Amino acid sequence: MMDCLFWKTGMHYFLHFVFPVFIALIFYPQKWKKVYLILLATMLVDLDHLFANPIFDPTRNSIGFHFLHSYYAIAVYFLLFFCKGNIRIIAIGLLFHMLTDYQDFNLWCH
Repeated sequence: MMDCLFWKTGMHYFLHFVFPVFIALIFYPQKWKKVYLILLATMLVDLDHLFANPIFDPTRNSIGFHFLHSYYAIAVYFLLFFCKGNIRIIAIGLLFHMLTDYQDFNLWCH
C-alpha cells in the first residue's frame, strides 16, 4: 500500500508541475516559459479546497466535490478552450489539472 501511495503522489505532482513543461515546449516552443508559468498559475484552482472540511482528504474525489472542480466548471473550462491566446492556455491548464485529479482518484489506490 505504501508503494502505491508513493507512486500515486509522485505521479500527481509530476503531472501538476513537470508535465506542463512538455505541453509548453511542444505546443508553444517560442514562448514556452510564459506558457509554463500560465499553466502553473492554473494550480490556483485548488484554492476551492480551502472551503472543504477537512481541507485535504486523500479518500475524496476532487472532481465533482469542490466548486471549481465541478462538472459545470469543467464545462466552462472546455468552452474556454475554443478561445484564443492566453485564455486557451488557461483552459488547457485547467482541463489538464482536472484530468490529473481524475486519474489521481480513479486510477490509483486510496
